[in-house]
Amino acid sequence: MKLLTADLRAALLANAAAHAADDRGHDPVPVVKFFNPMGPATWLATELDADGDTLFGLADLGFGCPELGYFSLSEIAALRLPLGLRIERDIGFATIAPLSVWAEAARGTGSLLGAQAVIRAVEAAGASTRPSTDPDGAATATDPDPLPPAD
Repeated sequence: MKLLTADLRAALLANAAAHAADDRGHDPVPVVKFFNPMGPATWLATELDADGDTLFGLADLGFGCPELGYFSLSEIAALRLPLGLRIERDIGFATIAPLSVWAEAARGTGSLLGAQAVIRAVEAAGASTRPSTDPDGAATATDPDPLPPAD
């Protein structure tokens, strides 16, 4: 599996350019999630440097201390796991929570996977209570039967 598509690469580079332009209020939403299919190691990336290899985001190697920092796309891609497996991209990953929220939740739960459960529950609760809009722009009632949060 290709770890970065052209669209993901463009979004990561755009976040890096926005960060370079204004460092103070920069708190982007994670663009991509990588994970070890055989263990707890997980990475969320928000930015890609111009070198095309250096990512910035939240990394959790499974030791109970997720941290913000830089990591190498080529090093993640080069990892070889048992049974011929490699690090994968979560193709279903989507979030509206900025990186600072992910970092706080990960520190509080001790892992990115724990943070994901908390953030998914909050996002699902928020989605079920937000009024939706019909095509004419009028607000409609909230969903009376929202889906339960993902595990």
